[in-house]
Amino acid sequence: MFTYLNKLKIISKSINILLITILINSCSSSAIEDDLNTLIESITIEGNTITDGTTSQLSVIINPISASNKTVSWSIDKTSIATISQTGLLTAISNGEVKVGVRAKDGSGVKSEKIFDISGVIAATILVESITINATNIIDGSSQQLSINIIPNNATNQSVAWSVSDTNIAEISSDGLLIPKTNGTIKITASSTDGSNTSAEIEITISGINSNVNGIVVNTSEELLTAISSVNAGENIYIKSGNYVFSSTIKLIKDGSSSNLINLLPHPDNATRPKFDFSSMSENSSNRGIAIEGDYWYVKGIDVFGAGDNGMFIKGNNNLIEYCRFSENKDTGLQIGNGASNNTVLNCDSFYNADSTLENADGFACKLDAGDGNKFIGCRAWQNLDDGWDGYMRGNDNITTIYENCWAFNNGYLKDGSKGAGDGNGFKTGGSDDKLLKHNAIYKNCIAAGNIYDGFDHNSNKGAIEIYNCSSFKNGRNINFGSSNIASSLTIKNTLSFNGDNSDSYKATTTDITNNGWLNGLITNTDDFVSIDITLLSSSRDVYGNLPNIDFLKLVTGSDLIDAGVDVGLSFNGSAPDIGAFEKE
Repeated sequence: MFTYLNKLKIISKSINILLITILINSCSSSAIEDDLNTLIESITIEGNTITDGTTSQLSVIINPISASNKTVSWSIDKTSIATISQTGLLTAISNGEVKVGVRAKDGSGVKSEKIFDISGVIAATILVESITINATNIIDGSSQQLSINIIPNNATNQSVAWSVSDTNIAEISSDGLLIPKTNGTIKITASSTDGSNTSAEIEITISGINSNVNGIVVNTSEELLTAISSVNAGENIYIKSGNYVFSSTIKLIKDGSSSNLINLLPHPDNATRPKFDFSSMSENSSNRGIAIEGDYWYVKGIDVFGAGDNGMFIKGNNNLIEYCRFSENKDTGLQIGNGASNNTVLNCDSFYNADSTLENADGFACKLDAGDGNKFIGCRAWQNLDDGWDGYMRGNDNITTIYENCWAFNNGYLKDGSKGAGDGNGFKTGGSDDKLLKHNAIYKNCIAAGNIYDGFDHNSNKGAIEIYNCSSFKNGRNINFGSSNIASSLTIKNTLSFNGDNSDSYKATTTDITNNGWLNGLITNTDDFVSIDITLLSSSRDVYGNLPNIDFLKLVTGSDLIDAGVDVGLSFNGSAPDIGAFEKE
């Protein structure tokens, strides 16, 4: 009999089945919904750069591949170079570089960027319509750099070809440098190279050329060497402006005479100095730049650079070296040796000379086995890693060297301003291995300033030293003649010394030290001078090669150093000589 209890059991079982069915359906719906909302995690841009000025179809790789919404938006940073469609088609407009970006549109915020180079776009050619030449008449015979104005200023090709009507009057380089050769009138043409057949002409007059050059004119290294080998006493070699490259020593072997010098000179029409570049040489004691082995040479107005040893070495006699510069050589800029005597070095500069050991290169040197009677007049030596002037002896004895109006400053420092490992003296008077050799030295109106070690240095020199009207300022020690292996005699007159780092020393077997800036109640200090700026010492020389007219250590009106000296045979103003290298005007 179907009872009420059985009926309840049936109903309960039905309810359980219904609940289970609902639960199953609910779980199935949630899984489906999750599948419909899978977000993008990363995007990679694929595609090629444009090299032909056309288009490139870009695409993307999306991770995960099951992402629900894989649509992206495209962007580009420089629409003047290229454009991109929302299907990823990159279209070139001009040559350049662009950054392409994509961003997911499913709300994930994921984005990616990639750089593409665009090239091969051929722009429309804009031709030259007119040319104007900028030039003036030449009145001093010097070269002139010409320039042009082009219309329109955005012409695609603005280069021109230069030409002159008469190459006997002047030549012109490919970049418009007009180089006069003789006086006259010349027509200059500038022609477009873009196919427009546009050109311009201008006529200028050239004057001021020195037509009285009597000698061999050289323009190349080969011509110079040939001229040196064939030149005779009394003849001239004129060197045109330019960079002359040499890999081996130039030897001046032939002899001139007292009345017929052999002259190696800059061409009188030069606008710039000839430069002898030996920098291809390796550092070696045999790799000197110029070796003057002959007598009676006159060398003027050249720059000697980068030799593997001395820039110039003189072992001949009675030679004159004027207005030359010696720089960045691997040993002393100019050295006199091998018995060379009666040579004069006039108005020359030597600087930044340094060897790899950072110990040996001087500005100038008359040393070792040098002969007697050599002179340095109006010369400057600075930032040579060893000494400004070195007089160390070995192989000769009892010679005399004269220094007049010479300036030695900041020696011991390298070109970059750092300290080297050399001595760093301004004027090293002498010295020798056995401390017995004599190098007699006479200094007149010389300056030693800012040198690392001594301004005027004894170095155990046994010779006789004379110092007249000199100035020594801010050296490690301004004047140092020590009590060991003392000099035979020391004369110092009309000389000033102040602001040195250590006390001076004036020892010698006999001394004559009077009328100096530290004697007779005189006090030398900065108030005595118009300027104490050492950098003025490296100012440019005048056009003739003379030392610059500067205010450094010049006396101010009212200084007690004026007329405080004694007559030593040098010219002076007023009632007596002033103290120091410069006489008050």
